Amino acid sequence: MATRSADLDHSGYTARHLTVLEGLEAVRKRPGMYIGSTDTRGLMQCLWEPIDNAVDEALAGACKRIDVILHDDGSAEVRDDGRGIPVDIEPRTKLSGVEVVFTRLHAGGKFGGISYTASGGLHGVGASVINALSTRLDVEVDRSPATWAMSFRRGVPGVFDEAGPSASFSKKSGLEKIGRAKKGATGTRVRFWPDRQIFTKDATFVYDELVTRARQTSFLVPGLEVVVRDLRGEEPKEETFKHDGGIAEYIEFLAPDEAVTNVIRMQGSAKFTETVPVLDDKGHMSTQDVERDLEVDIAARWGTGYETEVRSFVNVISTSKGGTHVQGFERALTRTFNETMKSLRVLRANEDDVTKDDIQEGLTAVVTVRLAEPQFEGQTKEILGTPAATRIVGNIVRKELGTYLASNKRGEKPFARAVMDKIVSAARARIAARQHRDAQRRKSALESSALPAKLADCRSTDVDRTELFIVEGDSALGTAKLARNSEFQALLPIRGKILNVQKASVSDMLKNAECASIIQVVGAGSGRTFDLDAARYGKIIFMADADSDGAHIRCLLATLFWRYMRPLVEAGRVFSAVPPLHRIELSNPKKGQDKYVYTYTDAELQRTLVQYEKRNIKTKDNPQRYKGLGEMDADQLAETTVDPRHRTLRRLTASGAEEAERVFELLMGNDVAPRKEFIVAGAYELDDSRIDA
Repeated sequence: MATRSADLDHSGYTARHLTVLEGLEAVRKRPGMYIGSTDTRGLMQCLWEPIDNAVDEALAGACKRIDVILHDDGSAEVRDDGRGIPVDIEPRTKLSGVEVVFTRLHAGGKFGGISYTASGGLHGVGASVINALSTRLDVEVDRSPATWAMSFRRGVPGVFDEAGPSASFSKKSGLEKIGRAKKGATGTRVRFWPDRQIFTKDATFVYDELVTRARQTSFLVPGLEVVVRDLRGEEPKEETFKHDGGIAEYIEFLAPDEAVTNVIRMQGSAKFTETVPVLDDKGHMSTQDVERDLEVDIAARWGTGYETEVRSFVNVISTSKGGTHVQGFERALTRTFNETMKSLRVLRANEDDVTKDDIQEGLTAVVTVRLAEPQFEGQTKEILGTPAATRIVGNIVRKELGTYLASNKRGEKPFARAVMDKIVSAARARIAARQHRDAQRRKSALESSALPAKLADCRSTDVDRTELFIVEGDSALGTAKLARNSEFQALLPIRGKILNVQKASVSDMLKNAECASIIQVVGAGSGRTFDLDAARYGKIIFMADADSDGAHIRCLLATLFWRYMRPLVEAGRVFSAVPPLHRIELSNPKKGQDKYVYTYTDAELQRTLVQYEKRNIKTKDNPQRYKGLGEMDADQLAETTVDPRHRTLRRLTASGAEEAERVFELLMGNDVAPRKEFIVAGAYELDDSRIDA
């Protein structure tokens, strides 16, 4: 049987079947190769190209203002007051500089390193690609003393007889002088209408992305003014950005949490040799070693949170997917912290090295490098590929960060120590969490032995119904066991006052038996690993005596949950029980009247007794005062504190999170002086008669 290949007529496949794409035709046939896609992302890439070119002028010190305008007819315009695209004739093509830039792929002033020592544009295809993918593109250049203009349709130079992309068009090469420019005035204005034959119907310019990019650029190029205008819609929008600070100011803008360190700047530069292919005059390709300069500027700051925010840039272009410069930064961070912390004995010799994730908890960083002709992976410039950046950035970070961490300067030493303690605590918490991961899920009856022996668990597994009472003292546990409903109410006794976790490290908290038991019983982890859906109980209820010691215990418990199990508080699932302070016994209660009446404050007791006296209701002398939960009978505890039908609970809320954080730090933190002032001020307001002595 003959094979299928034998039936093919190879003689029919000749050179005439080959397709040769010349010039900008290749861009229109394969736009994804140049702008990544033909949806909104690709359309925004077209807008970034002229913006990047204007920013390159700012980096060269020639541009002070950039205007970006989104017109209501679907076009976009970028204006700058830079040097202006050259308008003289390019010797090889015999075309003006403007026409070369907009009609020739790989043409521009960023290859030789003379016009731009550092730039975002590299491949020389940005302007020509936009041109190829636009139904109309207008460019005006101010080069004193004249203003020059030129128009294109889908990459072809010519003349439109009126405004708009649908106007009648005739082909014509060459620049046209349209007026006089002000003395000394220079700049470029580019306006383009995207070709809807290329882009999808729903592709659009996104104003919010543009604003974010403008703000970012103003941080990275101090002194540059960037104006964004959106003329679409009924109400035009405009925002102006100008920041005289550098990336240190950008860090303060990005950081979402309170600072653990000040902003650490790591700066330096180095040379490297790069081998590049060069086409000689005879058309032969040869390699040539070129010496490059690479400048590094990094700002980093650690905060109290757990999230990581690392932004990276190459010549002001955002490399959203990182690259060799970010690799060098991250590797150097890990190596430097491990070496320094072991040398300073912050990390014990027998402990495992900290990991990248430990170090990056709460890190906000901006990594910028500047160099001529960087190697990007693709025209979209999302990843830097220059190999030497890894080594150079790593060396600078190790040197600068190592000096900072080992510094004895008054303004640096406490911050350096604080960040090292934070990282070590994160590493120990990660290890402890890994060791206790299996114990952080609800256990079946056969597995319940893994939970603390002192836990009196409930039978129900319905989280929406179950309750965990954290009870002060073993003495109250016996009464509480008799008072509870064991179907859905669990009890966990704690011995006295637990550790003040506001002042303690994570590792100390995990070593504390009471704190560890609470976290294990709740079953959802702690800190960054906390999983609200894994919590074993629907309500967590603190049950302590109605005295000052009980109030202190409730405060310590609240601190533990706020610091390490905050989602429970934010979800409104943490409560404080309100046990009574007194019991009044009526002498001859009438039908339907309770024999025992409970009051919860001294003021309420006095008001109740006065009311009974007015109504001639007799009570037995000396109402009973409860010194603690252990003095109550089981039925009394059930009726007043445990039974959902009669009890009163106070919910801990997080509506004022910042104020709560301040109060916790004031009452439980390391700084003693503000707490002393608070206590002294409160002492003058205290009624001496309320002291239970």
